[in-house]
Amino acid sequence: MQTVKEYVQRWYESGLAPDEYICHSKRGNFVDIEHAKDGKRQTVLTFCTNDVLGLVQSSAVKDAAINAIQHYGTSNSSCSVLSGRIDLHRELENEISKFKQLPHTQLFLNAWMATQALTDAFCHLAIPVPGFEHTRETLILTDVLNHACIMSAVVNAKHRSGKVFGHSPNVRVKAYRHCDTENLARKLKRYARPDDRILVLTDTVFSMDGDIAPLPEMIEVLSDYPGSVLFLDEAHGSGAIGATGHGIFEHFQMTPQDAIERGVVPLVMTTFSKFAASAGAAISSHVEELIPLLNVSPTSIGTISLPPPTTAAALESIRQVQQHPQLVEQLQENTQYLRSRLQEAGFETLGETNVIPVILPEDINPKHFGRTLLEEHGIWVSPIWFVAKPRIRITANALHTKAEMDQLVSAMAQTRDLYYQPVISA
Repeated sequence: MQTVKEYVQRWYESGLAPDEYICHSKRGNFVDIEHAKDGKRQTVLTFCTNDVLGLVQSSAVKDAAINAIQHYGTSNSSCSVLSGRIDLHRELENEISKFKQLPHTQLFLNAWMATQALTDAFCHLAIPVPGFEHTRETLILTDVLNHACIMSAVVNAKHRSGKVFGHSPNVRVKAYRHCDTENLARKLKRYARPDDRILVLTDTVFSMDGDIAPLPEMIEVLSDYPGSVLFLDEAHGSGAIGATGHGIFEHFQMTPQDAIERGVVPLVMTTFSKFAASAGAAISSHVEELIPLLNVSPTSIGTISLPPPTTAAALESIRQVQQHPQLVEQLQENTQYLRSRLQEAGFETLGETNVIPVILPEDINPKHFGRTLLEEHGIWVSPIWFVAKPRIRITANALHTKAEMDQLVSAMAQTRDLYYQPVISA
């Protein structure tokens, strides 16, 4: 542990460690926090929550979670394939399948476990089956800016989880340039072999840049490889894009069937920590046979199933989204308003969604910028300084008022004046 001790000491000395805060209560977008370093208490206006539709504090969602505890208890105490499956799981899977227009869905505790289960199931299948020989290699292509849960899964895709010394066909992993379908096409042409099983993975809304994957162009490229699989991580897309929040297919006025008809197999991952006021994830497909493989993956069979209260909260949240499309409309209006106000104030923003990265000069420490916003103006944002180009990551949600967004922009401008002057184009 000496190496760990020396590393962490240097880490703190270098100023790379994040500031930590403890939440005591929430009222709308106002949060009572405690500064972990000195115990100072402060009420702040948050622009760093992923509760994009404000459903975390919905009475209907909270009541659903409470009722589930009363009926089932706090945990299922087993994996779903043994004794941990409850009727709420089936209800949630059916609701997600309708929401994503794909008939078969499997639940997971989180997105990391879901993506690992996918690579396990797709690349390595499950257990040896008499009379069946698995010999085809898998070629995986991943966007270089995909979420870490995807990158972790593909990096570990050469071996089925928990079976490091087992034998299965080789898995080859290649990255393609961010949202660059021409580069994706070149990589496929260069690396794909006639008998390969092809799996392409992408975020639909990228968590650090706030942009949207070019779905129609990706399907066009993959249509030259019949049977290829396109995995879409909708963590930041569900509830946020598309006219009624159904995600990337709706955003491009398409359906999964459009991909299927082109010979491309769509897989959609829905996560519940953003729009669905809960925790957990699900993978949906039109291929029924994929589900039993996901269900017996090490990340499914080696842990408990989704607990009743989180299952119920996600289920009710998805129903709320469908019953109240105005929530999505308000989120998208707020996104457009806040982006325009930041740009009018001279800030450089990336993307087009409610994830709004504001790029800072390279010599400005985003942590210091964010700390000043918090301590001097009571505005809580997410400073990003070690996983991407220096930036302030802002998330708009459906509960923000114009007055609150104006307050943010004013505080951003005042803080900027302390650190640097914007470059005004001629």
